Amino acid sequence: MNASFYPVILSGGSGSRLWPMSRRLLPKQFLPLVSERSLLQDTVMRLQGVQSARAPIVVSNSEHRFLVAEQLREIGVKPEVQVLEPVGRNTAPAVAVAALHAQSRQLDACLFVLPSDQLIQDVPTLHAAIATALPLAAGGSLVTFGITPRGPVTGYGYIERGEPILGSNGSFRVSRFVEKPDQETARRYVSSGRFFWNSGMFVFQARRYLEELQRFRPDIATAAKAAWEAGTRDLDFLRLDSAAFEACPADSVDYAVMERTSAAAMVQADMGWSDVGSWGALWETGKKDQKGNVAHGDVDLLDAKGCYVRAESRLVSVLGAMDLVIVETDDAVLVADMARSQEVKEVVDMLDRKARTEHVSHSRVYRPWGYYEGIDAGDRFQVKRIMVKPGEALSLQMHHHRAEHWVVVSGTARVTRGEETMLLSENESTYIPIGTKHRLENPGKTALFLIEVQSGGYLGEDDIVRFEDRYQRN
Repeated sequence: MNASFYPVILSGGSGSRLWPMSRRLLPKQFLPLVSERSLLQDTVMRLQGVQSARAPIVVSNSEHRFLVAEQLREIGVKPEVQVLEPVGRNTAPAVAVAALHAQSRQLDACLFVLPSDQLIQDVPTLHAAIATALPLAAGGSLVTFGITPRGPVTGYGYIERGEPILGSNGSFRVSRFVEKPDQETARRYVSSGRFFWNSGMFVFQARRYLEELQRFRPDIATAAKAAWEAGTRDLDFLRLDSAAFEACPADSVDYAVMERTSAAAMVQADMGWSDVGSWGALWETGKKDQKGNVAHGDVDLLDAKGCYVRAESRLVSVLGAMDLVIVETDDAVLVADMARSQEVKEVVDMLDRKARTEHVSHSRVYRPWGYYEGIDAGDRFQVKRIMVKPGEALSLQMHHHRAEHWVVVSGTARVTRGEETMLLSENESTYIPIGTKHRLENPGKTALFLIEVQSGGYLGEDDIVRFEDRYQRN
């Protein structure tokens, strides 16, 4: 077997327990929560220096395709392929599609499957664990990584190790996988020394995974193959067939394969791992002051103990608080008991039931051409600040219900309005009447910033009729 492997990076999660930072249109894997780079960028970068690592296969949902592409471009990484899921179907189908692609490129391809939103502080130990896992995978094992527990945490699944694997230091057969336990069960697991946190990372041959998936979940294997075979190329993306993939049952790699196969193996690894699944997890792994506080941004603490405080847009002062999570953004603030940080998803569910939008997007919304952010809104009007990257363009479009006024703040704008085209510079403006075809472009070498004032009876983002779009959006 070739010693190289394809990293398969799963980037389809929503990260609702990290609201208000993580939102549906910009979830946690795209945010700089533990370093100056996003979690996705850190995931890719920690594989730098592994000689056997090939270009990554990235699986994401269609809505995030340009975010993934832009963040990989920023760190100079060109993926082997970026696979687009039309809907989320959990990890088993996603990995099946990645395995089919890798096998089409290399018959004996090996995969290293990893989520895009984890923290690993000891990268050399990760590299050593991969080196231990690859020969096991070459021998037909489906390998996972077991993390030595730092305490009786109830938010993680556990792996019970079996017999040691001869000739492979720190490797064991898997006795069983167990779901997230209650507190007392977690204490028993940790004190026994036989149980490890389930990291959710795997190494196996593409062929072996597909064989075991076909054996245990042929319905998933068949649907995933149909979606991949009927997939189409779209710019730099592989777009899975919607009908076939939507018909695929949803299940995880653990449930569908790992808990059923007799070929499961575990490599023990203490790599400073966290799934970054809650604010409590970020507090646990963060740099603490003398009173156990973790603070980011413009934060003042007075007699606070054991708190996680994050300020994104203004000063946050905390007086006399203990064991709180306080997260401030420009449009929402979360205050929560640290012990209940796993329950933030319930807040998001409540916002959804109330048809609010603070869990869907930030005030700044990213697009493949740049971004826009809301400044003000009222009855029949809305004001936005728009940034267009050099050389990029919005679609040729029209609105049925709103007119738009554009004022250039800096840079140069090429504006198509009906049959005319004009160049606008700083402090120049134009007006787009209702029902007029128009396009905004940045022909310059620096970012274009402008203020847009919308007016009309309906100002929703779905009031867009696109005639031409270089990003092939609907």
